[in-house]
Amino acid sequence: MALRPSITLRMGQQLRMTPQLQQAIRLLQLSSLELEVEIQEALDSNFMLEEVDQESAESEDEDSASTDDVVEVEPDIPESGVTDEVAVSPDAEEFEIPNPELDGETVPDVSEQVSSETLSDELPVDTTWDDVFDENPQASASGSDFSDENYLETRNAGSITIQSHLMEQINLLNLTQTDEYIALSLIDGLDENGILQIDIQDIVDSAPDEWDVELDEVEAVLHLIQHLDPLGIASRSLQECLAIQLRQLPSETPSRDVAIVVVEQHINLLAGRDYTQLARKVRIKEGQLKEVISLVQSLNPRPGSTIAQGTTDYVEPDVMVSKQNGRWMVELNPKSAPRIRVNPEYSALIQRGDSSDDGTQLKNHLQEAKWFIKSLQQRNDTLLRVSTKIVEYQRGFLEYGEQAMKPLVLNDIAEAVDLHESTISRVTTQKYMLTPSGLFELKYFFSSHVSTNSGGEVSSTAIRALIKKLVSEENPQKPLSDSKIAKLLEAQNIKVARRTIAKYRELLLIPPSNERKELI
Repeated sequence: MALRPSITLRMGQQLRMTPQLQQAIRLLQLSSLELEVEIQEALDSNFMLEEVDQESAESEDEDSASTDDVVEVEPDIPESGVTDEVAVSPDAEEFEIPNPELDGETVPDVSEQVSSETLSDELPVDTTWDDVFDENPQASASGSDFSDENYLETRNAGSITIQSHLMEQINLLNLTQTDEYIALSLIDGLDENGILQIDIQDIVDSAPDEWDVELDEVEAVLHLIQHLDPLGIASRSLQECLAIQLRQLPSETPSRDVAIVVVEQHINLLAGRDYTQLARKVRIKEGQLKEVISLVQSLNPRPGSTIAQGTTDYVEPDVMVSKQNGRWMVELNPKSAPRIRVNPEYSALIQRGDSSDDGTQLKNHLQEAKWFIKSLQQRNDTLLRVSTKIVEYQRGFLEYGEQAMKPLVLNDIAEAVDLHESTISRVTTQKYMLTPSGLFELKYFFSSHVSTNSGGEVSSTAIRALIKKLVSEENPQKPLSDSKIAKLLEAQNIKVARRTIAKYRELLLIPPSNERKELI
């Protein structure tokens, strides 16, 4: 039978994501910092959008006592406590992100400080500009003293590094050209902890032939650097670093000589906390061994860490939780994103029957602006609803701490707010909640559960808190093993396997029992 081409008509349904839905989903998963960048790009690309200044925002906040951004969690955990209405003025076509408590900072107008009224028509011929006007009006206004001539050059100076800190000291030593080359090579071989990571023989091999660098000369420069500030920098091992610091102590320091022997010859026994074998090797009693251990613990095994300070990353909370009059209040952070609206002047230029290119462009930009603002409103509303439900579920954590954390999964919140589980995952990623107990990512409040002997459930976060508490209260001479911790939890009606205890202990950065043993 031959096949013949034919035309047929079939009806079917196909699910497709509209551009508006794609935009809403993309904004939902952005962090606060990424959202600010996205809003700024929208302001730059769409002239229909404008940022609401502080004065108009404050006047609007006074006129309308809106509470759309604040949700009060009742003590009896109501079914719903979220207000998702957003007041929109149809006349001005204003669409604002619901942040009524925006408290930004206005940028002072410099033209008001130096206006035509404050400037005299003529200046005396024997005066200069600095005699009449302040050299730094911003400094005098703020009360700060910026008398340094190089203020603009030094205000954004880079952080101090190990290399720069050592070079400041080496420049004062008046070294020869060869020794300075060796010192620079040694400094370049340091890691972030100040430990030397290169072989000194490589420095000898890479030096120019006309200098005829010897190994002893490199050793001498290395010894010089090791006694700079901080003491023990550029050491080749932990033993060398600690020994240098011990030898610089006064000779009358108690147990100094014994500590040098322990560090140089028996550091493995000290690291393994084999105090019985260590005392027998060094031939000292338990009392003196305590002094030796205390003296070694007072040293700095990573001298470079005190100099190379990393940059601090600051996190802006998206949601703030506070307790007022015995009730927990959940509100969006008004500073997490700027307030924007449709420009009323540009929107007024649109004529209903205008079909020109300019009119079409205005209409397209207006529609995109409305979609963008609506997506922002949906993001804030979803974030507020999800955060409120999390607070309702985890009120015990807010009241009593980690040990009262309840088991919670994404599906529980999804069913409570009638959203898909993937939406909850997006809205809780890189979003932070500021509570009286500290700043936490929304993902932190979700944890798996462990069944109890009575049929109940305990959060894994609560179990980790219990493990941390048991370890902090243990006898340092006889630390608790993983099996012992499992038995203690079983006595509290919590059945956890030993390997699970070991996994949670490693997550808490708690060493094994043999490494936690101390000599008291």
